[in-house]
Amino acid sequence: MDELTRDFSDSPALRYLEAAQQILTQIRETQMPAIEAAARICADSIASGGLVHLFGTGHSRIPVEEIFPRHGSFPGFHPIVELSLTNHTQVVGANGQRQAMYLEKLEGFGEVILRNFVFRAQDSMIVFSNGGVNGVVIDVALSAKRRGLPVIAVLSLAHSLASPVRHSSGKRLGEIADVTIDNCSPVGDAMVSIDGLATPVGPGSSIGYVAVVNMLKCLVAEELVRRGKPPLVLTSAALIGSEASAELFDRTYDDYRARLAQVYGCPSGETTE
Repeated sequence: MDELTRDFSDSPALRYLEAAQQILTQIRETQMPAIEAAARICADSIASGGLVHLFGTGHSRIPVEEIFPRHGSFPGFHPIVELSLTNHTQVVGANGQRQAMYLEKLEGFGEVILRNFVFRAQDSMIVFSNGGVNGVVIDVALSAKRRGLPVIAVLSLAHSLASPVRHSSGKRLGEIADVTIDNCSPVGDAMVSIDGLATPVGPGSSIGYVAVVNMLKCLVAEELVRRGKPPLVLTSAALIGSEASAELFDRTYDDYRARLAQVYGCPSGETTE
């Protein structure tokens, strides 16, 4: 069929867009109270000189990196990306996906990761996991709670409830968190069925993740401004010119460096435990 006359009305591509729009609509209609509550926690941490720590494994590293650093983002968020759990370029062989998928289920590994950092009373933690049942993310959430940090979970509620509990605590991520945000992706993540193909394609969790974290980012920025502590926002030269963008880049990264110093040095009277 000529591409100019093809009927796209039932195109799998359009069906994906429709499913993605349903995710965004569901987030708008159901998740605003949770996102507002999470934004207050984050603003409390950042305004007091603390950090919002971010953790995710597998493709849940996407929202971690979406928050900071990139244009339109600001210091106060601390991405924790463990490459042994998030390197997707070498699918087989050394550092392959089999190893990563094994490690993310390994109970106890999350505490080993967090033991590298110093956490303070004003800090908080966001844990991203579409299913919210694997060993590492449960470890991280429980370890953060033991350290006194408020925990925010971002997951697919439908997928999590459809997944068997795997951690010895008997808990899913949403049952540990102080605030749980649903990314509103479906069970199994993939959203589009194709005639002649037994299983669906086109995952939706990334759509939900990116929407949620940018909504959160905007609310946190608004709250920091309201408190008289406007953030330094990484801003494109296309908006403010090369010189101003470069100057803001340096100031933003200097601010981030100063904040991050605390996670590698133990302040007087505090421990990493």
